Amino acid sequence: MRLHSRLAAIAATAAICLNAAAQDTPAIIPLPAKIETSDGTLKLPQTIGYSVAAYPGDSIATVMQRFIPDFEKATGSKFTESDTGAMLTLSIDPAIGAEAYRLEVDSDGITIEASRPAGFFYALQTLRQLMPYEVSRSSASLPFVTIVDKPRFGWRGFMLDEGRHFFGKDEVKKVLDMMAAHKMNRFHWHLTEDQGWRIEIKQYPLLTQVGAKRKSKSLGWAQLEPDTLDYDGFYTQDDIREIVAYAKDRFIEIVPEIDIPGHTQAAVASYPEILACDPEKPHEVWRYQGVSTDVMNVSNPAAVKMSTDIIDELIPLFPFPYLHLGGDECPTDKWEQNSQCRAQLDSIGSDNFRDLQLNFYRQIAAHIAAKPKSEQRHLIFWNEVLHGNTDMLPSDITIMAWIGKQPAEKAAMEAARRGMNAILTPQIPYYINRRQSKLATEPVSQGAGTENLEAVYNYVPMNGVPAELADKYMGIQANFWSEYVITPEFLEYLMMPRLSAVAEAAWTPQECRDYTDFRNRIRTLKPMLDAAGWNYAPHEFVNDPDNQSAIDAD
Repeated sequence: MRLHSRLAAIAATAAICLNAAAQDTPAIIPLPAKIETSDGTLKLPQTIGYSVAAYPGDSIATVMQRFIPDFEKATGSKFTESDTGAMLTLSIDPAIGAEAYRLEVDSDGITIEASRPAGFFYALQTLRQLMPYEVSRSSASLPFVTIVDKPRFGWRGFMLDEGRHFFGKDEVKKVLDMMAAHKMNRFHWHLTEDQGWRIEIKQYPLLTQVGAKRKSKSLGWAQLEPDTLDYDGFYTQDDIREIVAYAKDRFIEIVPEIDIPGHTQAAVASYPEILACDPEKPHEVWRYQGVSTDVMNVSNPAAVKMSTDIIDELIPLFPFPYLHLGGDECPTDKWEQNSQCRAQLDSIGSDNFRDLQLNFYRQIAAHIAAKPKSEQRHLIFWNEVLHGNTDMLPSDITIMAWIGKQPAEKAAMEAARRGMNAILTPQIPYYINRRQSKLATEPVSQGAGTENLEAVYNYVPMNGVPAELADKYMGIQANFWSEYVITPEFLEYLMMPRLSAVAEAAWTPQECRDYTDFRNRIRTLKPMLDAAGWNYAPHEFVNDPDNQSAIDAD
């Protein structure tokens, strides 16, 4: 039976969900919205012909070309473009949503339909997971399956903090590959911190000459003193352009974050005469974890101008709709002691020092709004900005809700009620830099090990959101803060497979999600993770993840 007749039967029903009992159903992550299997397999010949529908710029053909090496590695077959008798056919259906697709494998071959390159890209990610990574290439085959798929949320994000520790261009590309394999589409790149400024700004070279360096590799915390090793790293603007192009090829938008006016001690140390509330005192790039009180002087016009100058350099580097300006954990101590800040607070008719921060953002937003439309950006903030007079801000801002108790995270609900868009990124359990196990062998990081795979998976986005507010929720995001995480291997170990759990929440209908079934599928996909060369937490791939002897024996 060919694609349209099979799909009509599926589309007429509610979502057909996998469950733990469906042992013969293919292991796909994130789980497709609708899936149907039938008896039989498609044996893959030594040469597989494929045909691709014409599309402006040949972008669908380009998408296919990027998958061929993985397909050939997994199957041993040679993929070649063919005008007639193709086993794999990519066809356009304009009625399908931009990120949606249909895929069928039957005795006639493999058929993929989508309307846009992104849909074909995600369909091929699904096909990649169907490929037989652990069988003899002489018997490689695909199961008969029909899939109708689309994402639950438009925003499916992951944030990487490189302000504390710098991982480099190759690792960022690897992270983007991990995201793409999971159909995630927003890379939130946290590029500035108290502990380091990681992006070249040509108008202010000291930001990297001074701000990208510090006298400690590991950061101090509580009784733990920082070491005295020289540590540095930043991305040139050419590096940024290369990574942006790499992300675009994977249908990922990059959301750069320049965290201002808090978390700015590295910038203040670089230009204290412009940014410091007390420029007469010494300032250095911070060597500790936690929240520094050495924040920008938001009442200094020169500091405002420097901020807009930085944004002017960022915008052409990141040709995407969103810009994140931070806004979290900004102590007001130094503003309270600064006569310039106190005078400005009086001038705006407020006694809440938090309003100085929002007045600062108001000036930046006005600067961006005056740009040509192609250079304007929607602003994103952490939810602490809700503590001030948000009437100063544009009406189209987005709040990332990281702290606040359910339902649906209190801060997100407050933002939605005020008419703002919201992205759910709850610290517990979506900060996947935290320890994921109570095993004695778990490396030191934040948390007590309770943010394990099951806890991450079982979080229910938008639980309790009233119907009238639902359209304000853009999606979900996992965050990764790097206070303790120094190496790429440790980064990947903590990311995987918890990133898979977040990706499934972002893509799959809630009624289709089941943790036991997910664990079965993630184990089945272990050969694909190994083939990709990704590090991951091994204890989640054994029957008893809390048993160290079982892990050692695996």
